[in-house]
Amino acid sequence: MNWLVVFAVIAVMFLARFRKVGMLTWLAIWWVGIYVFLRFSFTVPIPDSVVQIYMGIVTLSLFAFVLTDTERMKEVWDPFVAFLVEKRYQPFLLGMVVAIPAVVAFQIYAGMTATPQAPFFARTVHPAPPNEPITVHENEVPLGTADNPYRSLETSDPAEFARRVEHGRAIYYANCFWCHGDLMAGEGMFAHGLNPIPTNFQDPGNIA
Repeated sequence: MNWLVVFAVIAVMFLARFRKVGMLTWLAIWWVGIYVFLRFSFTVPIPDSVVQIYMGIVTLSLFAFVLTDTERMKEVWDPFVAFLVEKRYQPFLLGMVVAIPAVVAFQIYAGMTATPQAPFFARTVHPAPPNEPITVHENEVPLGTADNPYRSLETSDPAEFARRVEHGRAIYYANCFWCHGDLMAGEGMFAHGLNPIPTNFQDPGNIA
């Protein structure tokens, strides 16, 4: 966890509560605070799709909170009415009338003029191991026929085998998990940023 972000969000909410800000400002602070918490407080990034789901739930919850009380509804609605009818807000209202269509038009233009990207192709066949042995710690290892030198420990020394497995787990989660995923199925959070995607090690057809 990024505790600095967490404490900053909590501090802003406490300050807003202490200053007794208006209901509309309070709702905005809650919405932005939860978004910042989801986006920046976790060491492991949360996928955009998950953030969008949670923010949708937050938005509906805030709407429900407002709609269940007449005073809260009035406190939220009055600033919108003032913004639409009071002359002091007319320049800002005119700016929004111009800016919203301009932003939509820009997004459409950007989408139409985007540089075409190469199509995405999933990995289908794992490449065959090289015919020549590879050198690991000054030892030559033929990948096609080599045996795991630690597999025999599973029966001869279970405690040592468990220690080796735990060591491998730590290395995997530090270096490989991000692309290969929890189950080594090539479904890590960054997998689809690669072309081809990582190999699915769960498929017996890939690696015997």
